Amino acid sequence: MFGHQGKILHVDIGKRTSWIEDIPEEWRKLYIGSRGINARILWDYCKNPEITWDDPRNIIIFAPGAVTGTTAPASGRTSVTTVGCTTGLYLKSNTGGHWGSELKYAGYDHLVVHGVADKPVYIHINDDLVEVLDAKKLWGKDIIETDKLLKKWHGEESRGLYIGPAGENLVRAASIHCSLYHAAGRGGGAAVMGKKKLKAISVRGTKPVRVKDPKKFAEVAEEMRELLRADSGAQGLHQFGTAGSLAGVNELHAFPGKNWQTGYTENVFPITGQALNAGGYLKRRVACFGCTIGCHRYSTIEKGPNAGIASGGPEYETFGALGNGPGIVNTEGVLLANEMCNRLGLDTITAGGVAQWAIESYERGVLTKKDTDGIDLGWGKIPELLQTIEALAYRKGKLGNLLGDGLKIATKKVGQDSYKWAIMNAKGLEQSNVETRSAKAYALAFAVNPRGNDHLMTETFAEFGASPESIDVIEKITGDKKWASPHYTEFRAEIVRWHEDCYEITEALGFCVFTSTAAYGVNPDNMARLYTAATGIEMAEDEIMLTGRRVCTLEKAFNVTRGATREHDNLPWRLMNEGAASGPLKGATNSQKELDGMLDRYYDLHEWDKTTSWPKRGTLEKLGLKDVADYLGKLGKLPKE
Repeated sequence: MFGHQGKILHVDIGKRTSWIEDIPEEWRKLYIGSRGINARILWDYCKNPEITWDDPRNIIIFAPGAVTGTTAPASGRTSVTTVGCTTGLYLKSNTGGHWGSELKYAGYDHLVVHGVADKPVYIHINDDLVEVLDAKKLWGKDIIETDKLLKKWHGEESRGLYIGPAGENLVRAASIHCSLYHAAGRGGGAAVMGKKKLKAISVRGTKPVRVKDPKKFAEVAEEMRELLRADSGAQGLHQFGTAGSLAGVNELHAFPGKNWQTGYTENVFPITGQALNAGGYLKRRVACFGCTIGCHRYSTIEKGPNAGIASGGPEYETFGALGNGPGIVNTEGVLLANEMCNRLGLDTITAGGVAQWAIESYERGVLTKKDTDGIDLGWGKIPELLQTIEALAYRKGKLGNLLGDGLKIATKKVGQDSYKWAIMNAKGLEQSNVETRSAKAYALAFAVNPRGNDHLMTETFAEFGASPESIDVIEKITGDKKWASPHYTEFRAEIVRWHEDCYEITEALGFCVFTSTAAYGVNPDNMARLYTAATGIEMAEDEIMLTGRRVCTLEKAFNVTRGATREHDNLPWRLMNEGAASGPLKGATNSQKELDGMLDRYYDLHEWDKTTSWPKRGTLEKLGLKDVADYLGKLGKLPKE
């Protein structure tokens, strides 16, 4: 087989058995790979709504892209798919690094983990050797310690994927790490691993990945590299990382602070990508497998009382969630919090989100010192934030246990209208740091995101018109460059729908989405041509985009089995009811009327029912998902046509 290795590796860690399944040929056309085939596997095994995140029947799937392991630029991404613990719905997360390419070299496109172990275990894969081994000496270790032990036992060439203490303690904010500082961060996938008592997966592979037409493949891959080299967005990502745009976002009064009570911060420079460079904290730029951009950071503190602290990042989201959000406009303060999250295995977005909610709740008197175990919470308090992060990861005391379940559960326990300042939507995921009150395509994208309200299922960065390339994308979608402004509601549904499909095929192939939805050197046309050259499967631009639509509809159908309706496609209460604090759109909200108009158009474009948001039978059958329609029909969850 070309492009794909053609193999799905199944491991039952309870029974300590493994088996191999061939990828059905039709799946390569219908779903491409990685995220797409993962969605199909999850549907086949877990569509029964009785299978919750902590059910032994839940599976967790790891998959590099269809062209991962080749010379395609920035194609080293891995999708992780399961029933999520934060929302109880479909969860796809994604990570970079080098683990995915190593799994591909071992001969597998997908690793599906079944069952629950009776004691901590890890999976060791070395080409055809697949073992479930005792993880007693790993359990309780942090991310760095785990990585060192795995390399000691299995060689420096092996690549590890692992959870930290947060995942072991079933914290909803727990992240899956690989290649040390890369993470499938959102949604609590690490808690699923923790529930299964799966500490790590070590992989070493030596098998080649072959492509059907090497000459054509090399030509298209080089075309992508040249376009990325010339892209203005890619250049900025390399120089300053994702946090390079932070000061500009702040000037737009769109950088959330103090739990989204502010949008502008004076002297924001200390928590920017530029500050890492100027302050001597940035030690090197790090690239994932095959990447030509190198947006990842590795930062250290070499002087003063915090000397010796070192970690990957921080990224834009971390500077927001653990910096501006809790009021810490201090470079080293964020570096300390970031290092702690990376070591303990925490998603920095959710960790910061729950900490900010706790600080505001404490200020309002909703939480007291008795509830915080004596921690005197407040804005701008670095030691107290670090104490909160540690309590969260280990579920220490009342505060740790409260925050460990995430805001969806915590607000129900606390009551007193505390949901109003919990920045999550009805699905329950804590929101990433995009000011949707002034970015309307993002608002719609966040509302309809099947895993919750964040930017990593549909990145609509092009709506800002921040580069010539992004303006061209908006013109292609809408027919007019003038719609490249985030303040419009017109054509936002079209922008979101296009980006959904583009984002999905980007991940199905294994590309970093920065290459197609933040920079634009990778696009649907050259992705289709590259896939054809890799596999021999003829695929035009419209056909490959249709696979994106198919997978997005399948992900939606999965959530429908769990009771998701139109009411779940919303935004946090604060953003819907409290106006932006300052800036050109001061007082603006994401009103229900505004959102409803965009949702109606969005559902029409998808050919889903506008009342329920459910996919229609005709739509599912047209996409080749008749069996999905039949199952939803049995559940009584097909809309009338």
